[in-house]
Amino acid sequence: MDSINQNQSEQNHENLDSVSAIEKIKELTGIAKTCFLCTTPTAEDSNGTRPMNVQEVDEQGTLWFLVANDSHTYRDISLNSDVKLYFQGSPHSDFLFLEGIAILSADKVRIKELWNPIMKTWFTEGVDDHRIAIIKVSPATGYYWDNKHGNVIAALKTVIGAAVGKTLDDSIEGDINV
Repeated sequence: MDSINQNQSEQNHENLDSVSAIEKIKELTGIAKTCFLCTTPTAEDSNGTRPMNVQEVDEQGTLWFLVANDSHTYRDISLNSDVKLYFQGSPHSDFLFLEGIAILSADKVRIKELWNPIMKTWFTEGVDDHRIAIIKVSPATGYYWDNKHGNVIAALKTVIGAAVGKTLDDSIEGDINV
């Protein structure tokens, strides 16, 4: 790799730890809101991957979801708590991958805090539906790929780069360690 490409690569890589990692998690999950939550499948009728809506990301970077306690997701996590989360916020940026440990809970107070009326689509008895459970994911590691200056600047750089035949890369990526 020549020195120009090496320098570009170094400018586009930043690992994030602790507070900066949590800030990036909150930023990107706030954009994407939905992820693929992947578990180790426990049955032939489960592939271990399903879309989930993040209800909250707290100050420790913990992600909170609501799930049915009679679902494949719940069963898979009860047998193996290792999970992977894949987020994509826009077609060309706001990508986030997290690995962590999931904990299941039926804490009624916390369920009420996380409840959103649209959830009644899946929990027809409302916030007091006996099937509602919580998935609390504490991420340990991950990877992000974003842009440095926002989607508008990144799009402009892409258009200008295509017009002049030059790569004007605005991406930033790196490891996340919570």
